[in-house]
Amino acid sequence: MKTNDFSYFIERYNAGEMSDSEKLWFEKELEGNENLRNEVEVRKKTDEILIRQDVISLRNKLSSIESVRKRREIKKPQKQMFISIAATVAVLVIVGSIVVFADSKLSTNDIMNRYYEEYKPASGQRSVSSEKDELFSQGLQYFQSRDYRNAALIFSKIIESEPKDMYATLLNGISNFEESRYNDAEKSFGTVIDDNKNLYIDQAQWYLALCFLQTDEKNRAIELLNTISNEGGVYAKKSSKILRKIK
Repeated sequence: MKTNDFSYFIERYNAGEMSDSEKLWFEKELEGNENLRNEVEVRKKTDEILIRQDVISLRNKLSSIESVRKRREIKKPQKQMFISIAATVAVLVIVGSIVVFADSKLSTNDIMNRYYEEYKPASGQRSVSSEKDELFSQGLQYFQSRDYRNAALIFSKIIESEPKDMYATLLNGISNFEESRYNDAEKSFGTVIDDNKNLYIDQAQWYLALCFLQTDEKNRAIELLNTISNEGGVYAKKSSKILRKIK
């Protein structure tokens, strides 16, 4: 399994949100997967760096305010009480600004850079008939090599003869998404969601929400991200974080 398949579990592990049984399972996975261990460590260090940056920024701002307050006390002792009150208010404003900054709005590009990871298909997942396996394998090779244009062409051919192949439909949508053909991608994801009898609905909902963000359909994106967040699937945590950034 690719390291990216563990993204949801990596976040839960580093955040200390796993149950004892989940943690035991995940640590066994870590023992035999060097790439996964590296990914866990990189994400942990990234989180620590972000936290330290926030703390350092707050400390520097508070230090600057304190220096100003002391200089003014020396020059104008009669205004000591006023300056003390003003400094206190400033501290509260700074603390509040850090909280706001943590939940500040992000551009679509910022959201994609922070929360989007390329989809890594599991080659064992198949729903097409055996005579189409060779064609599907070709499309999968294009997809895995990031030749999304040719991947979309192959998956489209499969869908023409196997319109109920929801896995090919999903990969066709993701290929078009990677090529910035969002309208075509939306159709594929909508088909997977409407089918409602497949294993790829979570992925289709997630990518459809990203399509809405890319096409500036904010209200539709928010509605779908709320649905994903409330359903508690693999993309629920990311959806909740994005919602705090775009509302």
